[in-house]
Amino acid sequence: MPVVSHEKYCEMLDNAKKNKFAYPAINVVSESSANAVLQALAETKSDGIIQVSTGGGEFASGQALKDAALGAISIAQHVHLVADKYDINVALHTDHCQANKVDSFLKPLLAASRARVEKGMGPLFQSHMFDGSVLPLVENMDIAVDLLKECKELGIILEVEAGVVGGEEDGVSNENAPAEKLYTTPEDMIYVYERLSAVEGARYMFAATFGNVHGVYKPGNVKLRPSILKDGQAAVVAKYGEAASFDLVFHGGSGSTLEEIRETLDYGVVKMNVDTDTQYAFTRPLADHMLKNYDGVLKIDGDVGNKKMYDPRGYLKKGETSMKERVIVAVKDLRGEGTTLGV
Repeated sequence: MPVVSHEKYCEMLDNAKKNKFAYPAINVVSESSANAVLQALAETKSDGIIQVSTGGGEFASGQALKDAALGAISIAQHVHLVADKYDINVALHTDHCQANKVDSFLKPLLAASRARVEKGMGPLFQSHMFDGSVLPLVENMDIAVDLLKECKELGIILEVEAGVVGGEEDGVSNENAPAEKLYTTPEDMIYVYERLSAVEGARYMFAATFGNVHGVYKPGNVKLRPSILKDGQAAVVAKYGEAASFDLVFHGGSGSTLEEIRETLDYGVVKMNVDTDTQYAFTRPLADHMLKNYDGVLKIDGDVGNKKMYDPRGYLKKGETSMKERVIVAVKDLRGEGTTLGV
């Protein structure tokens, strides 16, 4: 079925929140990795989210261009074409756009969506993330509110973040972030709600931080406090009612235990970003292929090698299959199996 409409996307998020599961939001950098996500969602009968970061967009556009917006558009167009052949719902999202990249990344993508909407089509992307977490909260929300107004016009959901996700992703490092920045306070959550809810009729998601860290870690090395989400939601609801409860997003989940992941679902997490684990899943069989077929992928001592071994289609298929299997694990971890809304 086609990439979802705004109404269907809202229905997806409402369904996840009501039934305490979350959608895996998988970062992709190519047609092959996007295909892996679609296959996994179809096999698990789960709806889901495919997302592109600024670094992923740069890669997709080619090393000569390094145009993040152009690469993101290219991936999005591919997903729009092939998603129609699958029987699940999928939304397209952009991940972690910092304030200094709004003009070069988000604005061109919003312009591309506006051109489509003016032709009677749906937006290119169904949601975008503005990451103003390193800014003072007032400045963060000033920018977010302006973006939210434009997103509302186009039928796009905006994701925002307050508090810092530790570690490093896409070349942006928060490894030395102050400890207090890793935990969003109830007061911060109330302020975010007050600012964003002023844009009447707009839909948004909120990445509150509770000790999450980007990167790869062994279980137990990341000290999460999911109760931060529970307390923050309770504070917002106590002041503004149940309708004020956030659609929350979980970033930096590598190294988290299944118990911790599922606890967050009870507090309103409806979207969980997955990147590091799927990167490894894609790469592992490629390494295995090269090591086992060393004399076939290389032309050694004047030999001709083995074309079947160095044809990229052969080993990239293995990477795609492995990534698909890891996405299936993510769907099951998030209680999403069999939850598709269908047409």
